[in-house]
Amino acid sequence: MTAPQTPASVTVITGGAGTLGTAMAERMSEESDIVVLLDRDEAAVGAVAAELADRTGRSVVGWRADVSDEGDIQASVDRIAGTYGRLDRLVNNAAINRRGSLADQDPLTWDEAMAVNLRGPMLLCRAALSLWHRTGWGRVVNIASRTWLGGGPTSYVTSKAGVVGLTRTLAVELGPFGVTVNAVAPSMIATGFTTAGRDEAQFRELTERHLRLTPMGRLATPADVAEAVAFLASDKAGFITGEVLHVCGGAQLAATP
Repeated sequence: MTAPQTPASVTVITGGAGTLGTAMAERMSEESDIVVLLDRDEAAVGAVAAELADRTGRSVVGWRADVSDEGDIQASVDRIAGTYGRLDRLVNNAAINRRGSLADQDPLTWDEAMAVNLRGPMLLCRAALSLWHRTGWGRVVNIASRTWLGGGPTSYVTSKAGVVGLTRTLAVELGPFGVTVNAVAPSMIATGFTTAGRDEAQFRELTERHLRLTPMGRLATPADVAEAVAFLASDKAGFITGEVLHVCGGAQLAATP
């Protein structure tokens, strides 16, 4: 029996069952032999992967993994190493938003946001080190947020600002191994992530505020973010590292609405 051929490139995307993760997976399937979607909702990520594979004719798989769980992360990277032998592109997209001001914070919700949004990307990069050391090439794209510039929900914004710091630090540390590390910071996108917990009037008011501060006069779309990720994960961005690419239509220039 012939041994399975090692793929030329493998992309891993966390939060793969969500709208943004799905858009990035579809776009990255054009660039990679294998796209692995990780999400803590096993049924949802499996369904997304199957639908994308069927529609695009590309190899997309979905596995359950909770990025706040160190054991899950290590098991996932071990599985990727054992199955494919490499991890070329890592998109740290999984996130949660525990909305609230400082007065609303409690240690449990704060720690949950940090565990998913900030510790998870760090742990995934740490787990992938041996693969990058061996191949001498890699791309990391961390999904930050425009809010790191102007504020917003306390734990969410703090964690996303931390993602920017992590990006810059890892760019320095991993550069000698041929790995670039960048971040994409989108402005508001109309997805279940932003509509959750808001009624129609609240979401309309939020949308109108964001439209007022965006020179381009529209909200960001999942496709906008996916294209930015694909660029930073490509050879064309091989000499770009430690940067934050704002996908905001100019909203990064304005104060918080």
